[in-house]
Amino acid sequence: MNICVVGLGKIGLPLAVQFASRGYRVLGADIDERVVRLVNQGEVPFPGEHDLDVHLKNMVSGGLLTATLDTAGAVAASDAVVVVVPLYVDASGVPDFSGMDTATRAIAAGLHPGTLVSYETTLPVGTTRNRWAPLLEAGSGLRAGQDFHLVFSPERVLTSRVFADLRRYPKLVGGLDPASALRGAQFYEAVLDFDERDDLARPNGVWDLGSTEAAELAKLAETTYRDVNIGLANQFARFAGRVGVDIHQVIEACNSQPYSHLHTPGIAVGGHCIPVYPQMYLWADGDATIVRAAREANTAMPGYAVGLLEQAYGDLEGAGVLVLGAAYRGGVKETAFSGVYPVVDALRARGARPYVSDPMFSGGELAELGLPPHRGEPVSAAVVQADHAEYGALGATDLPGVRVIVDGRRITDPSRWDGVRHVVIGA
Repeated sequence: MNICVVGLGKIGLPLAVQFASRGYRVLGADIDERVVRLVNQGEVPFPGEHDLDVHLKNMVSGGLLTATLDTAGAVAASDAVVVVVPLYVDASGVPDFSGMDTATRAIAAGLHPGTLVSYETTLPVGTTRNRWAPLLEAGSGLRAGQDFHLVFSPERVLTSRVFADLRRYPKLVGGLDPASALRGAQFYEAVLDFDERDDLARPNGVWDLGSTEAAELAKLAETTYRDVNIGLANQFARFAGRVGVDIHQVIEACNSQPYSHLHTPGIAVGGHCIPVYPQMYLWADGDATIVRAAREANTAMPGYAVGLLEQAYGDLEGAGVLVLGAAYRGGVKETAFSGVYPVVDALRARGARPYVSDPMFSGGELAELGLPPHRGEPVSAAVVQADHAEYGALGATDLPGVRVIVDGRRITDPSRWDGVRHVVIGA
């Protein structure tokens, strides 16, 4: 079996390596010449994915993985096609299908009878059946469900731990028809390994959800649940702060019994998934008032954190404020929907002079991201935006002149901040 993976990003490339590690020949297709060149050299085009560098080099040197710019040609030479091309939404939550439309047309140009096409990119419900199937049919002259198999099988992994997550979580599959579902299940059973888990209702492995729509909804639901849960935790945290209660102590108490699973409040919800997928859900279900309210609550948290700083510090006009962390979460060199941007905007709106530092980014890289790098300018306040492990060891002597620090992630040790007003969210 030859496999084509379309999109060699932070999910697609580890998937291609995983498939190759099972002994299958994999063609990785991407539109970025740099990515294709580096992959063919056995070099990882992005940092941070555990063990990817070693596995990639082994698969490339062993002749099992090759990258190409020719998507149609790679599809034509393959028996199964896995699509992991990004789908973006605009500020209003409207999906921009242009990139995936282009990729799908290229796939259609190389499609031949008997091929399995599996979309793993998170999609609004109904997209596989109502958008991809017609595009594939129009470009290939073949019939979905008759001449080729079509499934949706959402990726359920986190960057930096993709290989572990592939083993840990059931692989959800939804077919356009029963024959497609069967072919998709057989494919993923062949290319994935699964850990044994006794905490699941049925054995870990490939789970057929019965339709593409069910699989699409499952991915949106599990991610939207997290956003709604965090939104609720943030609401509790803001109230706890007003009444002088430590919300983390409350959450720990609530979660001591099995019916409460409150998440952790914080300064921002970032990344490619949690801020985005609820908007995809809302695009199809405009009546989802709970989802909308949670998204609004989470979007407001960076401004709320800067408001806490202003309350503790006073007028921020002209104050130098250091924002600690450009990444959307600790240990990841990625700024997708990071809270750093609204935090910087909120500081500027109050007349402050914001600066940003991050152990994973150079000053030049921060400047390229449109963020003002800290190059030793005096600061009198600080805001912790990302929970990098390094920040746990910071103290007052590391930031001389700082009078107030707002820790939006509760990563710092209050005992290290003698003489500095130490503020956390939800206390």
